[in-house]
Amino acid sequence: MTVLRSLLCSSAPLLGVSRVRFWDPRVSKRKAWWSLSVQRWCTSEASGLSSDHLSSGSDKYQQLKKYFVRRLKATYHRFNSIPDYSVVCGCHHVYFIKADGIYRIDKRDRTPEPDQVLNLEHVSRAERRTRAESDEGFQWTIQRIRLSPHEKHLAATLKCCHTEELKCVVVRLGERIISILSPHHILLELQSVFSFEWATDDVLFFTTLEGLSSSCVFRLDLASEGSGKVTSVYEETQPDVFVEVALSRDRQILAINCNSRTRSEVMLIDVTKSHLEPFVIQPRQLDLLYHVEHWKGSLIILANTGPGQEYQVMQSPTSEPSMASWAPLFVPKPDTTIKDMDVVGDYCLLVLKTPANELALSVMSLRNPEETYIIELPSWACAIETKKPGLADRQNVLEFLLSSPVHPPVPFSLDPEKGLLLSDPGTQTNSESHHKSVTTRLKACSQDGTLVPVTLFHAVPVEDLSQAPLLVHVYGAYGRDLSMEFCPVRRFLLEQGWALAYCHIRGGGERGLSWHRQARVEGKRRGAEDLQACLQKLFSSGVSSASLTALTACSAGAVPVAALCNWKPNMMRAATLQAPFLDVLGTMEKADLPLTVEDRDEWGDAVGNLHHRHIIASYCPLHNITPQCYPSMLLTAYSGDPRIPLEGVLKYTKYIKEAIHTHLNRKQNADCESAPSIVLNVQPGANHLGPEDFVQMLEEEAFKLAFLYTELNLDTPQPRRKRKR
Repeated sequence: MTVLRSLLCSSAPLLGVSRVRFWDPRVSKRKAWWSLSVQRWCTSEASGLSSDHLSSGSDKYQQLKKYFVRRLKATYHRFNSIPDYSVVCGCHHVYFIKADGIYRIDKRDRTPEPDQVLNLEHVSRAERRTRAESDEGFQWTIQRIRLSPHEKHLAATLKCCHTEELKCVVVRLGERIISILSPHHILLELQSVFSFEWATDDVLFFTTLEGLSSSCVFRLDLASEGSGKVTSVYEETQPDVFVEVALSRDRQILAINCNSRTRSEVMLIDVTKSHLEPFVIQPRQLDLLYHVEHWKGSLIILANTGPGQEYQVMQSPTSEPSMASWAPLFVPKPDTTIKDMDVVGDYCLLVLKTPANELALSVMSLRNPEETYIIELPSWACAIETKKPGLADRQNVLEFLLSSPVHPPVPFSLDPEKGLLLSDPGTQTNSESHHKSVTTRLKACSQDGTLVPVTLFHAVPVEDLSQAPLLVHVYGAYGRDLSMEFCPVRRFLLEQGWALAYCHIRGGGERGLSWHRQARVEGKRRGAEDLQACLQKLFSSGVSSASLTALTACSAGAVPVAALCNWKPNMMRAATLQAPFLDVLGTMEKADLPLTVEDRDEWGDAVGNLHHRHIIASYCPLHNITPQCYPSMLLTAYSGDPRIPLEGVLKYTKYIKEAIHTHLNRKQNADCESAPSIVLNVQPGANHLGPEDFVQMLEEEAFKLAFLYTELNLDTPQPRRKRKR
């Protein structure tokens, strides 16, 4: 299910808060580009600021960091074989990704041997002839694969490690490739490709990324003379609109999705016809968001035309696609929100978030919409990843993975006609998947009376958590849900006795579009107020205490965390902020930065609207630092990060150290037992969500754990004892 991904895109790929998954240390898995979302994109030098005066403060953590590197390496090794959807099934072959390229196995061969289709070394070798980077500093990783309808061609997007550079490699498929040293099977390379789909065996539609903006759609025709003809199909003129292409599940309709944060426009191409000309479904209008799927000559439309401008399901004939012909099919019940939609066979499947903040599946017959039933999912399920069907996959069955931050992905399949929800029995019996854990869902009452969901993971009863360390996760921006996918590091912490809380504060999308609208622009302070209420609810429920609590956030999620540190610094002992957005006012004052104008829908206009400026100034983390005893902080930034200005992180670090120093020098206010640790960890590279290299990622996560254990005064965790046979 990918329909809401395009609706959440703006003029830049949305910055997600999830990390690339490294189940196998030998292979860097592909990263879903839709998840690279909602954070800031800003190019800014440090304006002459020097970090010489900022001691990194990392020396005292190094020995403990080495210990956690070993422990985390063992943890990741335990989960190196959990399922994912990186395998692509063609008509005659199965394609899979390895560290050095793409391979395939012939399904017709009884004793198949892998056949290399694409060698990444060949791609990198040509680049290194003209680049100064070393082998270690310039490497490509495979993002995703697309097969043409009859498996004639393969296209794959590649991303350069430590940069934002993208390319698409087109390969002609045929009989088994005898020599992998001959690059003749690579037809061409397309630069800066973001999304791409095959319309026919010889026609590929794709969009390109300039900076972090995608505005152009192109068509590659491999049937033409030479190496292929590229023509322009569409060019977007509005700077805040992000364009991508997507193929319907039945592979009959190709959509050109043009979305900003406040409006949508979809053009469709019927790939069953020869002319392949796009036509508009509904011209864009303010506050109308919609996405289109296809079913037997009808369009199934997910649009925010329901009560309260929330999503509902509509239908219209392909011959009359405009909004005037849309007829409602499904309206969710109050306090139930639609998170995603897919059309499988003759059924429309919806991922719902219930009033209890749990996931559920709604199955609706498109032949008879009154035949609708709900499938309850396991209570521990917090994240769902659906499989994009390959050429040979069953089109009338939905395959998906369910997971939580501490529960590894479990594969399920749903036959909507039979109403059967099946799981893979082999994964259910895996002992690593059944560590004793409890998922508790709470609701915290914010200052204005709004109930804010909190998801708590723990290994012992709540009444026994008063002395447990607590790690609180926060985001709350751009209408994006807080990432709840499986993370081996979180599983490790759970096994060491930590309680893990996920606060679904306003500004995110957990409770629908209105949840986001309530904490945009003038309502931005509500995010920090919600976070404060969540902490109070946890403490009053007997979970941990302020001295054993740490907060963690990424990018825009740092705003409510750092704001609360200014308002109520005694509510937590430590905070870890990755690529933190800390200078909201300073950034929104610079209209020449690429996304400042577009981000006014989220943060407000600090230049042209005095009221907005006062609101931003009231909560901006950097501009509200005051002399007091702050919690210890680990600020991780990336020198080449194109989304977060390094200048803001350096200024914040400098100002907060000065504020703590001033506070401690005042004898009447010297009430801290010891000075908090403010650690600035600037890493090389442009990976906003952290390094993609497994070893570097492991070291960064180990350093965070060393920081947390030190600042919370925790004993070093002991390895699990092996059972004697």
